[in-house]
Amino acid sequence: MKKKPLAITCGDPAGVGPELIAKWLRSHAEEVKNIMPIGPASWIEKLGVKGVIVGPSDFNITAGKPTPAGHRLAIEAMEAAAQGTTEGRFSGVVSGPINKKGFSEVGYPFHGQTEFFAARWTGEPVMAFAGGRMTVGLVTWHLPLRSVADAITPAAIRRTLLALIDLRKKMGDTRPRIAVCGLNPHAGEGGLLGTEDDDVIRPVIKQLCAEGNDVSGPFPGDTIFHRHLDGEFDAVVAMYHDQGLAPLKTVDFASAANLTLGLPFIRTSPDHGTAYEIAGKDLADVGSLASAIRLAQALSA
Repeated sequence: MKKKPLAITCGDPAGVGPELIAKWLRSHAEEVKNIMPIGPASWIEKLGVKGVIVGPSDFNITAGKPTPAGHRLAIEAMEAAAQGTTEGRFSGVVSGPINKKGFSEVGYPFHGQTEFFAARWTGEPVMAFAGGRMTVGLVTWHLPLRSVADAITPAAIRRTLLALIDLRKKMGDTRPRIAVCGLNPHAGEGGLLGTEDDDVIRPVIKQLCAEGNDVSGPFPGDTIFHRHLDGEFDAVVAMYHDQGLAPLKTVDFASAANLTLGLPFIRTSPDHGTAYEIAGKDLADVGSLASAIRLAQALSA
């Protein structure tokens, strides 16, 4: 049976998303039939491929200059991608980078695209990232640091671990080896620097091990990623956004992709923002988008 195409949204039309998608399509002509770009009419026309048009018919992209109209168009593209996937027209979604602050200014009620697709597709999402050398899952995502500890619950840790185990199995690991970061410095130092590591995180690890999984930790966050890079573990679960993404982006900045796991459909995106400062200058690296497309193709229905 013929596989349905992936929807790929333009993201913020003033950012690097539209030009990166165009660049990828130029170098992957044989893949055009498997991709359905969603964006403004002028962009779809320049791509020269079949696509889904959203936004005003006279909308023109001005690279590097975000506008409320552009933010609303990007939201419309996401809505079209989510609905089309739900209706069975697309196998999954690759979403271009957006501007969260700009979205909030036009009434967008979500902190990010992960939260949006979770609401549209109904489920308990897990935010994960996969690059050439590292795979990372996050227990919490877009939260102020002062709110993180209260958001780290046994259910959230378990959900993240199971999603990451499933992802690594789909990527070829028979029995994935997952390391878990502690929340506090030195993973709490036996309770001296915080109790969450022993009271909240460790019991979940023990339970998953009892169920036959290879899960270890909690480990100090300042050393465990080195062990992951050395091949001791297949993936790492981090407790909060920057704990996981600082090392991942240091090592895999040009090759990592963002994945939304735990939903009925796969959604990936490049692991970078709109990069207005270089938009339209042909300076943006297509590597992260290429990874996002490759992963979505491999994991989609």
